[in-house]
Amino acid sequence: MKDILEYLYQHKTLRKHEAQEVLTDIASGKYNHNQIASFVTTFIMRNITLEELSGFREALLSLCNTVDLSFCNPMDVCGTGGDGKNTFNISTLTSFVVAGAGIAVAKHGNYGVSSISGSSNVLEHLGLVFQTDEDILKKQAAEANICFLHAPLFHPALKHVAPVRKELGVKTFFNMLGPLVNPAQPKVQMAGVFNLELARMYQYLFQKQDIQYSIIHSLDGYDEITLTGNAKVFSNKGESILKAEHLGFENTSADYLYGGETVADAAAIFTTIIEGKGTVQQNNVVLANAATAIKTYYPEKEYEETVAIAKDSLFGLKAKNAFNTLKSIR
Repeated sequence: MKDILEYLYQHKTLRKHEAQEVLTDIASGKYNHNQIASFVTTFIMRNITLEELSGFREALLSLCNTVDLSFCNPMDVCGTGGDGKNTFNISTLTSFVVAGAGIAVAKHGNYGVSSISGSSNVLEHLGLVFQTDEDILKKQAAEANICFLHAPLFHPALKHVAPVRKELGVKTFFNMLGPLVNPAQPKVQMAGVFNLELARMYQYLFQKQDIQYSIIHSLDGYDEITLTGNAKVFSNKGESILKAEHLGFENTSADYLYGGETVADAAAIFTTIIEGKGTVQQNNVVLANAATAIKTYYPEKEYEETVAIAKDSLFGLKAKNAFNTLKSIR
């Protein structure tokens, strides 16, 4: 690791195979926590390159415990996190609204590192038991239209990194990898990212994999659609700017997106919204993301239709039913 660090400290970058090799070595337990922290910190100080991101991704996928959910052609709705905005669990709620709308979801998630509550924190708090058995996951996907893939259970490589990430408490390149290393490798994906440079890297990687995708970045810094400003959307059809008015909503204030100070706070907000009792602003943000996810799966549909489908799922309590069904299958 000493040679690698000295190389990186000279402002040099890794080639794809080098990035893959070093992350594989980290996963094998070759390096201690101090060495891993030094390595990870290098990529906090400068932007990651496409070759490095590709190499890290391939290392995690090669070591991953995969699950085959191709029978239902699921999509993932996942953000990188790391935007530092402390919003409520928008993408997690979005996943259940999408599932309630009849689209299978293989939701990849983890505990929060740079936020109060990641998707795993809030779902675990609300009683979801994380599963790895493929038969159970298939049953969940078939009956609830959603299964949850808790990243550490499928990525053994992360066990050597998790304590370091927790101690650092800031976003690292592992945030960037989250939506790219879903163990089910879905062919449809809506991914939220925290900056435009990363969005373009995702676009390149998704194009190479022939994935049906939407990549979302709100131009005021969020890794999801927030209605606090315009969002940039990259899809198979090209690039566009998405405004609140395109979805039939009004712009809102960031104050309405507050995610609470504890996991219990986050879980309470999640429960209120999935029961159809959220504020207008909370509901609209979830609906905006869900409508975009539905359009990602069915690109021929117009936003007017996908918003209506999302509303029926949330306010018809189909999203809540998907959540309760998921929890009941163990």
